[in-house]
Amino acid sequence: MLRPLALLPFLAAPAVADDAREHFVAANIISIFYHELGHAVIDVEGLPIYGQEEDAADVFSIFMIDALFEQDAAEALAYDAAWGFLAEAEARDAAAEEIAWWGVHGPDEQRFYNTACLFFGADPGARGEFADFVELPADRRDTCAEEYDQANAAWGAVLDRMAARGPAETLILADNDGSLTAQLVAEEAAALNAEFQLARPVTITIEGCGEANAFYDPETTEIVMCAEFEDYLRDLADLLE
Repeated sequence: MLRPLALLPFLAAPAVADDAREHFVAANIISIFYHELGHAVIDVEGLPIYGQEEDAADVFSIFMIDALFEQDAAEALAYDAAWGFLAEAEARDAAAEEIAWWGVHGPDEQRFYNTACLFFGADPGARGEFADFVELPADRRDTCAEEYDQANAAWGAVLDRMAARGPAETLILADNDGSLTAQLVAEEAAALNAEFQLARPVTITIEGCGEANAFYDPETTEIVMCAEFEDYLRDLADLLE
């Protein structure tokens, strides 16, 4: 069994006001950043992917939240990150849009349950209330510990290899514009740089994109976090009230 990544020093909880709406925004920014970082790790580390890369990046995101945050902060982040997918589904339904079965991402409802299952599976004995709160069906709960073990065997080995290289500034925030996104990404990048290094540096850029989006560009080895995402996430939070 690989050593659990929970042995890494815990990161601090998001430095945001004690406000449910803003915590939802912060949690989803962190979750989205780790999703895009998953794509970056796949690229720069030359990892084989068996299945959809978007699914692998989703797994990486919740895996890192579980591994790097203290229990209470991790649970709050996991809850809001998972609920973000349901908010996306509500926004889709409100706009009378059909599910994009042809897309590279799975349906938002399934991404919700996958995220909840992996987080629950990391510590089923302590996370029963979490599973109850997100209404994770009993049939799915039976497989969650095994699903987490599979994720740990895959991503844990990669992160152990990166950690063995020692710390380095391989996650580089191009410009800190003072936004909540920049603050959170800067904190995450600094903490990760203190623990491991990527095979090649990855730049993180926060810029206006004309849409609420985030993506990894393998041509420039760059994670782009679109500035429009913050207000979009606030609108999604309002759908859940």
